[in-house]
Amino acid sequence: MDTKAYVKFKNDIVSSCSRIIVGKDDVIEQLAVCLIASGHVLLEDVPGTGKTMLLRAFSQSIGGEFRRIQFTPDLLPSDLTGINFFSQKTGEFEFRKGPLFAQVILADEINRATPRSQSALLEVMEEKQISVDGTSYKMKEPYMVMATQNPIESYGTFPLPEAQMDRFFMRLKLGYMTRSQELSVLRRPDSKELLEDVAPVVSSEEIFELRKNFPQVRVSDDVAGYIMDIVDRTRSDESIVNGVSTRGSLALYRASQIYAAMQGRDYVIPEDVKKEALCVLPHRIILVSSRHTDNARVISGIIDKIEVPLETI
Repeated sequence: MDTKAYVKFKNDIVSSCSRIIVGKDDVIEQLAVCLIASGHVLLEDVPGTGKTMLLRAFSQSIGGEFRRIQFTPDLLPSDLTGINFFSQKTGEFEFRKGPLFAQVILADEINRATPRSQSALLEVMEEKQISVDGTSYKMKEPYMVMATQNPIESYGTFPLPEAQMDRFFMRLKLGYMTRSQELSVLRRPDSKELLEDVAPVVSSEEIFELRKNFPQVRVSDDVAGYIMDIVDRTRSDESIVNGVSTRGSLALYRASQIYAAMQGRDYVIPEDVKKEALCVLPHRIILVSSRHTDNARVISGIIDKIEVPLETI
């Protein structure tokens, strides 16, 4: 398998987005992995770290119709999916599409909408279709939902239910920039001005080709067993109420394949699994108590305890 196309795709996306968001190449690379895996991403961090700006830059880099939806408590499901309305001109009911019919959706502050409105995303995230009044509409590919939420603001928010969290392929965090990186941002033009110059660096046809070929990346029996060792441990660990689902183990398997291809390899190594596990698994577990720790730290601890297979390539 030739992995040059994956390496080029990663480099082009990182180069394009890093002009807007400085020092977060790892996060940008994971967004690229998520796109090729046909997954959705939840970007969670404190306010003002550039979550929305990053997702805007990423959406412009991959092209496709983009819509930003500001989630608020008064948002209704029909505001997202669309409605059938009676047209006085034709004397018939017509369907008016909602913003979810775009290809790249930015669901800003998703946890500010009520659970009823959040549930409008469940079908489209899983099946890439929307059903309204008994009629189903297929979404145009590539289709991706990118959501943001602020974990520290609890007033006026509605936590995402476990079923919806599990539908996100990854949960990522930006974190703060280093001192030197932030100084460079202070001296440069405004990010909104830079964003106007971001152009697509990949076509839909190229994305489809990358999606079609990544399953050719080899995963040995030992590495596949290593993935299952991690998943099984989440289901038996005493600090975890609900472990990783089968959807989660499939996501880790695919993410490891894509990440390996983007590193220029046609085979997966345990380090690929470790890297992707910290992005794919933490939001899929429920802890007995999260007072003194967090999900990512628990997953990291589990990985440290599991013996890494010594693979012969």
